[in-house]
Amino acid sequence: MKLGLMQQVGFEPLGRRDSLAGRLTRTLIVWVGGVWLLCVLGVVWYVDREINHNFDSELIEVSHRMFDMAVHELDKLQSENPDARPPLIAPRQLYPTDAVIYQVVSLHEQVMLRSAEAPISAFDVPLAAGFANAEPWRIYTVRHPTRELFFQVADPLDERRTALNRTLFGLIIPLGAVLPLLALVLRNVARNELRVLQQLAGEIEQRSGADLRPIQIPGLPKELRSVADHVSQLLERLSQALDVERALAANAAHELRTPLAAARLRLQTALDHDLKHDDVRAALDALQMLGHRTEKLLQLSRAESGASLTRAPIDLVQLAGTVAQEFWQDPRVNERLSLRVPDSKAPVTLGDVDALAIALRNLVENALRYGRGRVVVEVLEPCTLAVRDFGPGVSAEQLRTLQHRHVRHGSDRAGYGLGLSIVGTIVDKLGARLELSSPPSGAPSGFEARIVLRPA
Repeated sequence: MKLGLMQQVGFEPLGRRDSLAGRLTRTLIVWVGGVWLLCVLGVVWYVDREINHNFDSELIEVSHRMFDMAVHELDKLQSENPDARPPLIAPRQLYPTDAVIYQVVSLHEQVMLRSAEAPISAFDVPLAAGFANAEPWRIYTVRHPTRELFFQVADPLDERRTALNRTLFGLIIPLGAVLPLLALVLRNVARNELRVLQQLAGEIEQRSGADLRPIQIPGLPKELRSVADHVSQLLERLSQALDVERALAANAAHELRTPLAAARLRLQTALDHDLKHDDVRAALDALQMLGHRTEKLLQLSRAESGASLTRAPIDLVQLAGTVAQEFWQDPRVNERLSLRVPDSKAPVTLGDVDALAIALRNLVENALRYGRGRVVVEVLEPCTLAVRDFGPGVSAEQLRTLQHRHVRHGSDRAGYGLGLSIVGTIVDKLGARLELSSPPSGAPSGFEARIVLRPA
């Protein structure tokens, strides 16, 4: 019974104390109750001020009206009893419970006349015009305009306290009665408003490696919409990472199967023929192809994931020179590869220097492998890298499929696919554009690839 009542007013048991609805309910109850209490104290202060003002106004009005009557009564009693000693006692008033308590005091603080309900002794207050308190009375003193007499009217302080307490209890008791109801209402409101948060939590809980759809819940408030958007972005990045992982596995299974089989066959043949030099050389060539394919796959995986891509200024002349210098170290390539740069200021772009170097290196490797004769690396204005060879080139139909992975354009060649796929992925991640043409403009044959970048 007690536990059910606590749950109804928003106080959760120990196991559920950390629920957001319970915290919100308790916080709202504390703040609403605190604000209400402050308002009650403010009202009590104002009511106390108004009660005292009203009672004081009544004392002033009564003293001004009864002073003349009391003086008249004093003169009458003195004339009827000239030997009577003060204080004289006025006749009892018609309504004793609402009687006015007063005293007429001389200039020498002697009580000359008092009402029948007034105390015998003089009020213990200064004999001066104005208000003064002397328990249990609130006393107002006024002086006669022509005679040396003072008129003091007293009002019980208990009446004022009773009126103030009645007002205070009238405000606090409803607060105590309404708080449980308010707690129940706030609890239901909090649960209703937080239901959408539960829906969001449920949607997030349903997501897994097989379900990485964005979070879509209509009617989310602004704060939760931001959370849902960030979770959706996280799911998108996770989905992209999983796609890259699956693509790497698929590419590896496709690209490495043939070199592995060839290396195994060459080594087995070498063993069968007592390790002949030609067979060992063929096995080494197969392993070299395997290493080359592995490097390409790792480059493709890095490009697809966009891992660690930075945005820094890149001097294209310096980049092209660095890549060309790597190839010039091979004597077989030194005579074939040339570099052309503009005479004016070197073009500068924003991007990842390592990723862009990988893309340019792949273009040069393709040109050296499949082109004939010279290969030209050229830096063009405003911000373009071009690699051109003068080989047979490709047909228009083949040109449309060059960036497709694992495409072979003949039995005697491996195809441009994997290398150009790496280049295309990197270029896309850098926000650039890859342009392919065969033959190049103004040439009878050959192939040209351009990376068109944005100037910094």
